[in-house]
Amino acid sequence: MRSPGHGHRRRQTLTFKHGNQPMRITLSLLCLLAMASFVSADWRQFRGDDTTGSSSSCQLPDNWTADGENVAWKVELPGRGPSSPIVVDGKVIVTTADGADLEQLHILCYSAADGKKLWQRNFWATGRTFCHPQTTPAAPSPVSDGKNVYAFFGSSDLVCLDLDGNLKWYRGLGYEHPKAGNDVGMASSPIVIDDTIVVQIENQGDSFAAGINAENGQTRWFLPRAEKANWASPIALKAVNSGDESVALLQSSDGVTAVSSKSGVVLWELGGGASTISTSLTTGEQAFVVSKGLTVLDLKDPRVKPEIVWEANKLNPSSMSPILHDGKVYTINGTGVLNCGNAETGDLEWGLRLKGKFWATPVIAGQKLIAINYDGLAMIVDLSGKKGEIVEEIEMGENVQATPALGDDAMYIKGERHLWKIANKQ
Repeated sequence: MRSPGHGHRRRQTLTFKHGNQPMRITLSLLCLLAMASFVSADWRQFRGDDTTGSSSSCQLPDNWTADGENVAWKVELPGRGPSSPIVVDGKVIVTTADGADLEQLHILCYSAADGKKLWQRNFWATGRTFCHPQTTPAAPSPVSDGKNVYAFFGSSDLVCLDLDGNLKWYRGLGYEHPKAGNDVGMASSPIVIDDTIVVQIENQGDSFAAGINAENGQTRWFLPRAEKANWASPIALKAVNSGDESVALLQSSDGVTAVSSKSGVVLWELGGGASTISTSLTTGEQAFVVSKGLTVLDLKDPRVKPEIVWEANKLNPSSMSPILHDGKVYTINGTGVLNCGNAETGDLEWGLRLKGKFWATPVIAGQKLIAINYDGLAMIVDLSGKKGEIVEEIEMGENVQATPALGDDAMYIKGERHLWKIANKQ
């Protein structure tokens, strides 16, 4: 005979009044309502929603192995490409390319929970696909506004799908501009801002930036650009007031150009040159521009030419993009040294030599910086002390070119052949 409390929980009911009528809600229903209102953490573009490449709330395991320990799931990918994964509404979305001439473009969606493939869409490239052997047309990272996915490829093909994989529209910008393309491939990732997709297609041929209507794929604005190779991505500078148009910041070897996101009107320019590979970031109040090492701009109003706050040549990120976290800015220079600077002053605080060469920009989860080199060696750097310290080295077993994505105490690593979800096993 079981005691009354064994194997049975007394239902607890809370009573509220709605007008003159009592309303009873069980604690179980409250839990269900709370779960329904929970929204998983998204990582909707290259380096995350805020472009900082970090998440203070994300807690990752101290270590993992590529084939087992703390690997929630692992899937094999068709094709390859350096583009980064994004996480939207419980879905992980990646792009790849394959075929004899890399003319087959793939967009794939997996369940973040269990790695099940939810859908795959395949397209034929309409523009040039020739590129360096180490890359493919799937070099630009996709972006999402939470409703749709916008996948851009080095062939200048721009695809809009809803989150269920249904095609909404397709623009063959490479077909429309057949002289666009460079000999090593293009890699600039798009952004979505004010219902406008901003793309930079800059090369030795037909170069331009464009604003594409996110709803129907029509061109909102077209801005000719210098005929020079450029792989840096634009960033979004949010409007000060809700009624104002936001600003897209375009980066190139000539410097940075701020344009209205909806009209493409040039608002201001800042010369002096900027990186053509690594991409700047913004906190909303400031922009960390990859120019003269690293240059910080004061963005009291992004529509007005800003003042320079500081410049720091010692924080030059080389081909990596900078990461911002907890008042510090992190870069990896051309010799593989991870540098940490004071984000307020630009003063260099410490440096730490890493191993190998890098394509992927590191990410920061909590107090861990994860840097994965091209050969697939993941180095976990503890940031909690006065100086960063490598506390773990993990071999992924294949080349890694894509910057990881973070979300819900998990990290998604895209290698040359596989996609992993790294998380503490429950």
